[in-house]
Amino acid sequence: MSKATDSPAAHVADRHDLIRVQGARVNNLKDVTVELPKRRLTVFTGVSGSGKSSLVFGTIAAESQRMINETYSAFLQGFMPTLTRPEVDVLAGLTTAIIVDQERMGANARSTVGTATDANAMLRILFSRLGQPHIGPPNAFSFNVPSVRASGAITVERGAGKTRTEKATFNRLGGMCPCCEGMGAVTDFDLSALYDDSKSLNEGAITIPGYSMEGWYGRIFRGCGYFDPDKPISKYTKKELQDLLHREPTKIKVDGINLTYSGLIPQIQKSFLSKDIDTLQPHIRAFVDRAVTFTTCPDCDGTRLSAEARSSKIAGRNIADVCAMQISDLAAWVRGVEEPSVAPLLSGLQHLLDSFEEIGLGYLSLDRPSGTLSGGEAQRTKMIRHLGSSLTDVTYVFDEPTIGLHPHDIARMNGLLLRLRDKGNTVLVVEHKPEAIAIADHVVDLGPGAGTGGGEVVFEGTVEGLRASDTLTGRHLDDRAALKSSVRTPSGTLAVRGANTHNLRDVDVDIPLGVLVVVTGVAGSGKSSLIHGSVSSNHGVVSVDQSAIRGSRRSNPATYTGLLEPIRKAFAKANGVKPALFSANSEGACPGCNGAGVVYTDLGMMAGVAATCEECEGRRFQASVLEYRFGGRDISEVLAMSVTEAEAFFGTGDARTPAAHAILDRLVDVGLGYLSLGQPLTTLSGGERQRLKLATRMADKGGIYVLDEPTTGLHLADVEQLLGLLDRLVDSGTSVIVVEHHQAVMAHADWIIDLGPGAGHDGGQIVFEGTPADLVAARNTLTGEHLAKYVNA
Repeated sequence: MSKATDSPAAHVADRHDLIRVQGARVNNLKDVTVELPKRRLTVFTGVSGSGKSSLVFGTIAAESQRMINETYSAFLQGFMPTLTRPEVDVLAGLTTAIIVDQERMGANARSTVGTATDANAMLRILFSRLGQPHIGPPNAFSFNVPSVRASGAITVERGAGKTRTEKATFNRLGGMCPCCEGMGAVTDFDLSALYDDSKSLNEGAITIPGYSMEGWYGRIFRGCGYFDPDKPISKYTKKELQDLLHREPTKIKVDGINLTYSGLIPQIQKSFLSKDIDTLQPHIRAFVDRAVTFTTCPDCDGTRLSAEARSSKIAGRNIADVCAMQISDLAAWVRGVEEPSVAPLLSGLQHLLDSFEEIGLGYLSLDRPSGTLSGGEAQRTKMIRHLGSSLTDVTYVFDEPTIGLHPHDIARMNGLLLRLRDKGNTVLVVEHKPEAIAIADHVVDLGPGAGTGGGEVVFEGTVEGLRASDTLTGRHLDDRAALKSSVRTPSGTLAVRGANTHNLRDVDVDIPLGVLVVVTGVAGSGKSSLIHGSVSSNHGVVSVDQSAIRGSRRSNPATYTGLLEPIRKAFAKANGVKPALFSANSEGACPGCNGAGVVYTDLGMMAGVAATCEECEGRRFQASVLEYRFGGRDISEVLAMSVTEAEAFFGTGDARTPAAHAILDRLVDVGLGYLSLGQPLTTLSGGERQRLKLATRMADKGGIYVLDEPTTGLHLADVEQLLGLLDRLVDSGTSVIVVEHHQAVMAHADWIIDLGPGAGHDGGQIVFEGTPADLVAARNTLTGEHLAKYVNA
């Protein structure tokens, strides 16, 4: 058979090698038009708020997901969130988008690193096959499955229509610890925080948030018949008190309506304690802190598992032991398990655990609650699912994947992104770090500024082209902070002795005060354990981390910083009305959406849907309130301003308000000038949350400030501004301790404390203490090597 030697002409299907975006106008984008090459790695750069996320997440990824949802039947679509089409003229050449963002993983208290990545599922199968003694199927090792026993009559068929009734008993063994119900902790309730026993129920004895005798709870308590609602609780019999507090859910009928009665404690456990405490609304969290004490379960010792599940072992270890191991150690243990009958399972588990190590998370354990992971750790944990995927021609979208990574680990992350690309996928990355930008095949730089000053493509091309361009990113791409010629002299020391939180090994260290101290080390080396475990709790320490800001979706920078208070008073004084009218959470709220600006439809287990309120068109206030003006603007226009715009507005002229201007000055100081005053806090990145908290806490009179990676989400040009802010804090007499990976901050430090040498149990020790110049000269740690390379020493 002869073969043609001429190279065939390109197939028509191969021409679709670009993602085309024309006329994108999402958020601050100004008719953006770009062409992105498929099966290449494209990095999006630009200052914070320039429109990177609006283009990548709000336009490309959002439209891809919307179109995939439309392929499902109308019946299924009825159960799915209704996504609106992004404001864009043309979007062509899209492929399936998989978003790997920094959203913290699940608010479910039962979720762990193992359950989130299927590692636990594989281990349960492994123990059900090889564990000795054999106790049952995989469910017998699951801390989310309770043991069930039942007995009753069954009908046995005997043939020819004959049947016989026999008594049978049914058992299903689950792995859940019956004492703590698989939570690892038991709860003790302070009953005086649940009710006032001198009052009757009808007199309002119950003090639990949301419980009122006016609504359904009142109807249930009055109609259940278990106790007298007019009798003071202190006079209840033992049985009445048991029914009020502990009765399991029971079907009852009240006024002809079928209802379920449940005791106060089972109801609290279901409504409040089954969720991650940090995600609860502030008033509910305050109640939980006041009323509930958590202690390690005495039966399972915090492992969440039943005695039967803990009794079955492989090579001397039970499933709780292996889940508590550091993942790098667990990978070595799995390699030592040899059994041909489960070889494919062992191979899959081995690959999954190796992926953890490869991505720089080998220091975690599978029993770590997923809610305790940082934004960067959560993003890398989600990445693990995709590393072994056989899917190709998929668009992967990453949001600053290098967050929380030491310079040593960034090279590893770069390798993983390139591997995804080399499998034939399109990789879109929003990034600020020069080391990550350097590996791009294609760069799109947005700007020139933030907010209304951005939203344009100022450069598109190669990394070399970006370097030669005159854009803000191009000019700062090769910025290198020089080592200080002289460092400040400490005014004293903060002694830490015997620190042993998590992986720390009885660390003794004297932290200098009155200077800028930077704590460094690879991810998982023990930096946060040392600072948050031993320093933050001291008197006079103001700690600013990246944890979620505690507030609802109604919260925004104006309400969180206290800025709204002077603004409302200024509006009220100028118009001769009450300040409450200018609060979207009070009297001035739009009745259609209750001041939210959007109408939320909760879809239970799926993502809820938000639609702009038709009555107020998203302005959140009643029409009558918007007629009142201050400085020529109504309250909704003021909340739509950026911080920079508002700083000018409240700084001079008729609208001059010194109290508001002082808060806005602090927000500009921390690099948040592009945020709008009314932007929901739930839309902020981890870095933005931290800088917002820093701006708020700068008003506090603390002697020591502790910051956790304040450069997160900062553009190269903004890092210089942050260093200036840190210098001003120190020069004003404050001690500043920064946990940081960015070499510019290390070079600017007066003193460096480096932890290591590795992560997890390979870390937890002080490997260097001294000035940045001494660290560069010694070059005997990973941090020293990378810092020396950074300053070209």
